[in-house]
Amino acid sequence: MTGEANPFGEARPPEALRVVVADDNPVVRAGLTALLTASEGVEVVAEAADGRKAYEATLAHRPDVVLLDVRMPGVDGLTALPHLVPLTAVLMLTYSGESDIVHEALRRGANGYLVHGEFTPDELVTAVRDVRRGRPHLTPTAARRLLAQLREGGAEDSAFGGASGGSWPHYRPTSTKNLSQLQPDVAQSVSDRSTYGLSAREAEIMDLIASGMSNQQIAATCFISEKTVKNHINRIFAKLHSTNRAEAAAKWRGEERSSGRDGGDRW
Repeated sequence: MTGEANPFGEARPPEALRVVVADDNPVVRAGLTALLTASEGVEVVAEAADGRKAYEATLAHRPDVVLLDVRMPGVDGLTALPHLVPLTAVLMLTYSGESDIVHEALRRGANGYLVHGEFTPDELVTAVRDVRRGRPHLTPTAARRLLAQLREGGAEDSAFGGASGGSWPHYRPTSTKNLSQLQPDVAQSVSDRSTYGLSAREAEIMDLIASGMSNQQIAATCFISEKTVKNHINRIFAKLHSTNRAEAAAKWRGEERSSGRDGGDRW
């Protein structure tokens, strides 16, 4: 992209791509902000800890892209999403790769869906630039889950608008004035996870296990040691009454089957 010439004949640099980063984890927010601002031509104009604050920041700063987490306290990402998509491009950036949530995020108008641990810093910047241009981005887990959902539900019920193709449909809210009063509605049809009593960190790690990550990948994604990952997994298995990863993942996804005798590794 070439800059616009000013009256003195010099090229004017293009305006920076403006981004809002929304994630309830301050360490994740800081890391994403540092990564994006280190890239030439990208500016993080605001950070937000929940969906309501993301919406307020979007109204105030009019960014080109919002990076939006799914699970946040107060107003979660899926609840805020239909209020954001009329205003700007939204790229989901989350630890959750469940098919129901991927499908619902795209149905509600997300321009892409990235799962932590499945992209490099350069790929993140490329995805941000591309969704601003209307080019959707999915990391492998999100793509696989969406494909599985489409195969089960049929093309006519797809997030891509059915067999006619075209852009992803944007779910439009009837009103944005009461966004601060909305309650979280992250898709829990997969299972009632509150019954397991997992902490926020344990739920985060369980999402990564369910997405197929190894302990090494989880440790790198969460910035913790592999020993700490194993300790978390032991507590998770105890709470889910599971003996291996496959069984725990099946229960976490709400699948009505037991995988306790499949010979899977405890960690």
